[in-house]
Amino acid sequence: MAKYKNENEVLQHYHSRNYITPDGYTSDIAVFTIELMYPEAHKPPEASLKLVLIQRAELDQEGEPNIAAEKWALPGGFVRPNETAFQTALRELKEEAGVGNIHLKHFNIYDRPGRDPRGWIVSNAFYAIVTEEHLRERKAASDAQNVELFTKEEIEKLELAFDHKEIISDAFEVIKRELLQTTVAKEFLPTEFTLSELRSVLLLVSEDPGVTNESAFVRDAPKYPFLEVAKNHKGEVKTTTRTAKRSTRMFRFKDFKPTLSIY
Repeated sequence: MAKYKNENEVLQHYHSRNYITPDGYTSDIAVFTIELMYPEAHKPPEASLKLVLIQRAELDQEGEPNIAAEKWALPGGFVRPNETAFQTALRELKEEAGVGNIHLKHFNIYDRPGRDPRGWIVSNAFYAIVTEEHLRERKAASDAQNVELFTKEEIEKLELAFDHKEIISDAFEVIKRELLQTTVAKEFLPTEFTLSELRSVLLLVSEDPGVTNESAFVRDAPKYPFLEVAKNHKGEVKTTTRTAKRSTRMFRFKDFKPTLSIY
């Protein structure tokens, strides 16, 4: 026979101490940018996908020895009682890396017991996309002694805190998939760009002949439903010699959301 008659009675006898709960709830953020370098004038750029990491300070804000001191880690922190994990991610990005107003998206939860020496800490993992120009003003917070950009190859040589090696590996796979299956590439490019600049970004994650074959890409890309030729207020096609000696057309992304299908 039931002990309680209604929901109010159940809540009156509910005690959270009867259940095992995590010791902390955090947000960690993988902040990506793509550096477009132009080693030669009138030549296509070279692209490099990079991630923002902070180096944890020797002492915390209270002057006590910091956990995982001097190791490199993703920006992040503990969720406050009046916040969602998403709001925490935005706040921590501003506090720890000095960046805000960015594309931010949740991609996983990490809750394995033992992942953090402080106890059972559950982490929400987000990825963010920031332009290289936006990151020029980056700065380390009081509990971080450095904030730097690293390629995936460079990160493999670093000593990372907690289980951030796993989170970072997953984050790189997520951003690669997003670049190929969505129009998120527009977050890494100027508003108006050449096909060479778009191709440089896609070459970071794709070995598809439609991308690796330059002539095929230049032929087919203008037909993509999410691209349009950039024009000025007079309706004239915009051109540039930024990536070629001869003037080449500039493009922009349309307000287009691709739909995926298993078929």
